[in-house]
Order: sequence, then structure tokens, then C-alpha cells
Amino acid sequence: MLGIECDQRLVLDDQDTLDLPGPLTEHHCRPAFPPPWNAPCSRPLPADEHNACRTVFVACQQKDFGSDEVPAPQAKSREAQRIAKLLARAGVASRREIERMIAERRIAIDGTVVETPATLVESLHGVTVDGRPVKPPAPARLFRYHKPAGLLTTERDPKGRPTIYDRLPKGLPRLMPVGRLDLNTEGLLLLTTDGELKRALELPRTGVPRTYRARAYGNVTQAQLEELIHGVEIDGVRYGSIDANLERRTGANVWIELTLAEGKNREVRRVLEHLGLRVSRLIRTSYGPFALADLPAGAVDEVRQHDLVVFRNTLKSAPPRAQLGEGDRDAKRRGGGAAPRPRAGGGQPSPPLRSGPLQRSPDGKGSPSPRRRRGKEPK
Repeated sequence: MLGIECDQRLVLDDQDTLDLPGPLTEHHCRPAFPPPWNAPCSRPLPADEHNACRTVFVACQQKDFGSDEVPAPQAKSREAQRIAKLLARAGVASRREIERMIAERRIAIDGTVVETPATLVESLHGVTVDGRPVKPPAPARLFRYHKPAGLLTTERDPKGRPTIYDRLPKGLPRLMPVGRLDLNTEGLLLLTTDGELKRALELPRTGVPRTYRARAYGNVTQAQLEELIHGVEIDGVRYGSIDANLERRTGANVWIELTLAEGKNREVRRVLEHLGLRVSRLIRTSYGPFALADLPAGAVDEVRQHDLVVFRNTLKSAPPRAQLGEGDRDAKRRGGGAAPRPRAGGGQPSPPLRSGPLQRSPDGKGSPSPRRRRGKEPK
């Protein structure tokens, strides 16, 4: 006979159950029809679950209880994801490091060792790393770091060279770099606690622009730089559209600003070398709306949570990355400057975001960048 029980789920008979999601609160469910099915549930339920419970009982009342037919529950289940992805999102380690930990048999689910990073799970409940339960993912955090030249963007180096992790201030959460800056490149490096945010910022399809300032030895014209807007192929590698502007000449050197939306290895250096230039200094000045500004070398600060949420919302709604059109290039040649580059989300360009410093470098000195001069080729 149909029975009633509300110990985390409503039992319709011996075989069919309806899961009731969500936390339990002080509200008792009473089906609105005569005994024996009008007994109160033994556990308190919130109002929305009360209504769901009532609906199921009404549906049952309309059926022949002598048969085995029971209305099928419509439970909502979370989509299963690869365990390596969820652990990275929880800030345990990078996906590559997690794959190594799985190979070392350090990760388990309910005591059973995970054999492959492709294992699918709906949550991290019951997952342990080195025998310790994994905490649910905390809200994503994003930090600006002014990386000095001479540091590797990696956790460890087999050759023993210094890395960014050797120089980061103490007391920070476990952080993953967004993209990389090579050994001799300095400037803005974003660090995050969230693997999903890291990937979204890195993918070329999201079109998040990165801006660099390069000092290079040699001669180049603005017309040559403007040709990079079409992209260029070098030694069989295709590099995408680059918005490049000649800022000024200082003796035998030139300062060039370049904005691109991908992060191939040593891309800026190789493209400028292709134009006959030799790069002597390379600084990343912004990544999306986040700017290096006056953050001193070696210092770190955290992006405000509000700014991060706003940015992630625009990232989700961003249209495919647009290319600079012929009309925009013609405007530049007439001296009017390029049209504003489209931002993620398709809105109007906004000033780069920055926040107060979390910790400054010991000497308190910054590494100011030369002022930007766009639109006209310096004399």
C-alpha cells in the first residue's frame, strides 16, 4: 500500500521515490485529501517542497492505487564534470598538477582511489586529497601582480631558476597564473584562485585583449605596423590580428604599443623580429579591463569582487571577437586614430580597473611606463 515518509525524500511505495532538494525548514507538508494519505510528514519542509509534495499526492489520488503505476519523479540532477576540472576550480591545484596527483594515487572518492582524471563527478562530496576532504569551491578571486623581469611563470623549475612563487608575498591563497610571461618579460600578470576563470581569460575565443609596450632597436613605420591588423604567418605559425602603434623614437630605439587577443609563446617578440626589430624590453600593461597602472614591481593587489563579477558577466555575454574593419584602418591613416577596440560584452570601452595595493615592494618604488601617444607617428 502507498505509504508516506519524509526522511529526506518522499517514499511513494517500496520502489519509487521522489528526491526533495534543498535545505529543510520549519514547514510541515499535509496532503489535502482524506486518510490514510493525509498524515503529516515526519520532517519539516520549505513551502516550495510542500507544494511539490502536495502535487505528487494529488496526482497519486487520481490513479488506481491497486496498480503499480506511480507518477515518475522529475528530479533535477547536476551535470557531471571531470574531477580534475572541479578540483582545479576549487583551487586545489592546476589541472596538470591534479593529473599528476591522480597518477600518484593521492586522490580518492569515498575511500576508492581515482584512477583517471576523466572520472566524472557531480560534486566534490566524498573527495579527498592525501586523505583530507576537499572544501567546496570558494568564490573566485583575482589578483594583479607586477612581475619583474628575471622570474619564470611556473611553480617550479628543474634548473633551479627563480619563479614568481619564490617572490610572491606570504599569506596569499593558492594562486594560478592567467597565461604566462616569459623570463625577460615584465608587467601585469593576473593570478586567480579559480581554474574556470583562468581558462575563460586565456581562451582566444573570448577575445580578452592583452596590451604590451615594447622597446625595440631598429626602424619601422606606422604603415608597417598597421599591416599586422591582418595577422601574419611566421615560420608556419599563424598569428592573429594585432593592433600596433608607433609611440615614439628614442635614439636608435622605438617604443611600440601592441594589443592582441591571443597568447602564443613569445608572440610579440617574434612578430617584431619579423619586422627587423630587436626587442630589448617588453612590458604587459593591461589584460582585459585590468591595468598595471602604477602598481610597483613585485607588488600584488586584489581586484575588487564587484569588478570581478561585472567582468565575468560581460565575458559570458560577449559576442565573437570582432576584427578591425577597413573603415577603422582608413581612419587611422587619416590621423584620426583607430576606432575603440570592442570590449568583452560588446559595451563601450571603459577605463582599466585597478584597486588598492595589498602589498607593495620593499623599496616602495614603481616602474612607470612611458606615456602613450596614439594616432600619429612620432617624428
